[in-house]
Order: sequence, then structure tokens, then C-alpha cells
Amino acid sequence: MGTPPASVPSLRALAANFEVAAVYTRVDRPSGRGRRLAASPVKQAATELGLPVVQPKRLRGGAESARLREIAPDVVAVVAYGMILPPDVLEVPRLGCVNVHFSLLPRWRGAAPVERAILAGDAETGVTTMLMDEGLDTGPMLMREVTAIAADDTTGTLTERLAVRGAALLVATLDALDAAGIEPVPQPPDGATIAPKVEVSEAGLDFSEPALALERRVRAFDPQPGAFTSLDGKRLKVWRASVVSGQGNPGTVVNVGPEGIDVQTAQDRLRLEIVQPEGKRRMAANEFVRGRAVPVGMLLGR
Repeated sequence: MGTPPASVPSLRALAANFEVAAVYTRVDRPSGRGRRLAASPVKQAATELGLPVVQPKRLRGGAESARLREIAPDVVAVVAYGMILPPDVLEVPRLGCVNVHFSLLPRWRGAAPVERAILAGDAETGVTTMLMDEGLDTGPMLMREVTAIAADDTTGTLTERLAVRGAALLVATLDALDAAGIEPVPQPPDGATIAPKVEVSEAGLDFSEPALALERRVRAFDPQPGAFTSLDGKRLKVWRASVVSGQGNPGTVVNVGPEGIDVQTAQDRLRLEIVQPEGKRRMAANEFVRGRAVPVGMLLGR
């Protein structure tokens, strides 16, 4: 069971090592300017692999648990499926439902563990496999793997890396489960944190915050929804930024040069390096200022 690109490495790993009886994914959704229905990345990969695809609109109500009993899986592997599994579905597979979660549980339970880890300035994160229960990522842990968060990691780059490592960890977990060679470990109560879904409003850059926090925000919200500020009432997305020293009035453009646009914050300055004007493509900040004057002293975000 999975939906986005981060689920695909696990699907391919399962297909290479086990018999995949069915692939559950979200229903096709409108996409692009034409709003045409598009298959999820998992459905596309499953079709390529010749695997049967199931796309229920909901899992509650008994119909899907009945269908799952007909499929009779030994185990259900879940990677970013996007739907809550009700109790009657959780109890169907002989070995249980195994979830691949992109954090070191119990830290960052919830929908946005990668974004929250980057926002918090965590030095490391990882992948945890666990047996699912009715709680929010509260089930007993099976295996985990730690990885460092690089200084330039975005949610996109880190998720891609975790997806590959999670696929390998999932295979190892299922092998161990099948051989009864693994003992589930309850999650410790200490250190539990919640990673709620990202809201677009969180991506706004508030220059009354320190530059370091804003730089993390830029990386955490790449590729979605994209950190942003405003310039003359129009949205300006920021896709890459760095921290430089300096003091002044927060929100003020203090320097414009070949390396970017320096904006004063509550502590140090945020150098905007790659930006995207409203309705246009991404571009280097020095290219942007060649086509649109951004004078020193101008206020952003007002």
C-alpha cells in the first residue's frame, strides 16, 4: 500500500524479493493545467511490473477487509499510502501490517516527519519499520536505520535517500518476520513528537525570525509548498538560501550582488540565491535582479 514517489523503491524491492499479491494506491486525481486524471507513481510502477492494482476510495465499511481476506496476504507493507487502515484491515494479514516510516520513532510521528526534522535542525533522522496499530505511528518497532541530515538537504533530497534505504530495510524486516527472527519492541514514551501535515501558511518567511531558522524553512518546504516572501505585493518563492552575518532592520534588503540578495533578519542575514517570481520559472537571484530592480533599503514581506 503506497502512493507517492517515495513508495516506489519499496514496491520495486518487494516485487524483486516476494510475491506481491496486490498493490493498493490512492484513486487517480486531477493533475496539471488540464486537470486530467493521473495515476499515482505507485500505480504507474505497479502497471509496469504487471501487478494487480486496487484503488479503493475508502477502507472503512467492511468491503475492503473482505476483499483483503480473499487476497489472503501474509503481510501488508505500507509506505506513505495516505489512508488510515481501520482495525478490520489491520487484523487481516497473518504477520500484520508493516509500515515504513521516515523518522527514528518515536520522534516525528505523523504526516510530515522529514519536513519537521529539517525545520527543527535535527542532525540525524532515519527509517523505522514497525507493526501498525490503531494509533498514529505508535506501533511496536521492528528495525531502524540512522542517517545524517546534510547541511544542504531539502525534503526532496532527504526523502529520496530515505526511500531507498527504507526499501532495503523493509525487505530485511519481512525476511526476519517470516523466519520469526525479530521481536517487536514497544516505542519508548520519552522523546515522542508529532509531525503534523504541512500548511502552506507555514512556508511564509517571517524576517523577524533568525536567518538560520528561515534557511531551514527554505529547505524543509522544497519541493512542496515552497518557501516564499512578497515583493511589491507579489509572491516570490525562495528555493535556495544561505546565512551571512550582519545586523540591521529585519526585512530590509541590505545588499544585492552576484551571490544573491541579502535580507536582514532578527539574527544575521538571509541570502536569497535561487528565487521564483510569481508566474515564472526558478532562476538565480542575480538573474532576477537584472530584469527587476531590487534596491538596497527595500522591504520584503510587507
